[in-house]
Amino acid sequence: MLDADRAQRLRTLVSHFLQRKAITPIEPLELDDSRRAILAALCCLPLLEFGAEGLHGWTQLIVYPDAFRVNRSHVDAAGVLHEWDDELIGEAWEDGPLILSWADVESDLDDPHDGFCVAVHEMAHKLDALDGVLDGTPPLPRDWQRAWARDFQQAFDRFASEVDAGREVAIDTYAAESPEEFFAVCSEYHFSDPATLRGALPEVAAHLERLYGPSPAAAAADH
Repeated sequence: MLDADRAQRLRTLVSHFLQRKAITPIEPLELDDSRRAILAALCCLPLLEFGAEGLHGWTQLIVYPDAFRVNRSHVDAAGVLHEWDDELIGEAWEDGPLILSWADVESDLDDPHDGFCVAVHEMAHKLDALDGVLDGTPPLPRDWQRAWARDFQQAFDRFASEVDAGREVAIDTYAAESPEEFFAVCSEYHFSDPATLRGALPEVAAHLERLYGPSPAAAAADH
C-alpha cells in the first residue's frame, strides 16, 4: 500500500513511462492498456524517491510471453571461445532495452510477498548502470555512496562466504553471484519481503529503505 502522496508520484511516473518507453510484446503475447500500465507501475516502483531520472538511458521494454533464451559467448585465458544458451526471465542491458518474461511478472503478482519481483530486479540494474558502472552502487550523494559501498561490500562478502560454505541463508542464493546481483536481489526483497531482508541484512535494508522509501509490502503487512 502507498500513501496518497506516493500513490500520486507513482501515477505521474507511470504516465511518464508510458509516454517515453516503447513497450514491445513478442508474439504471441498481446498487451492491452491494463497490462501495459501494470508493467509501467512495477518498473516505476523503485523510482518513487529517486525520480524520473531513473528512466534515463534506454527507450524500450521488451516483453516475452515466458522465459527466453540468450546466446552467450566468452573467450577464456587460453583464447578458447565458449558458447552457451542461458534461459532468462529478465535482462537489463546497460545501454539497451529492459527485457521481462510476462509469465514471471504474472507469477510475482500472484504471490507478491515471496521475495521475487523480476521487474524490480531489472530496474535495480538500470539504476546501478546510471553512473556507467554495474557494481551494485547506484549514483548517490558522495557521503552516502561511500557508506553504501562499504556496507554493501561487507554484507555481500559475508553472504557469499555463507553460500560458498553451504550454509542455509534467508534470501535467494543468486545474490551471491556478484555485487550487482546482490543489490538487485535485495531490492526484490525490499519490495516483496522486507521483514526477511531486515532480519538477514539490516544494514542493507536500511540503505534500500532510504533509496526506495518504505516498502509497500511492509505497509500492507501492518494492515
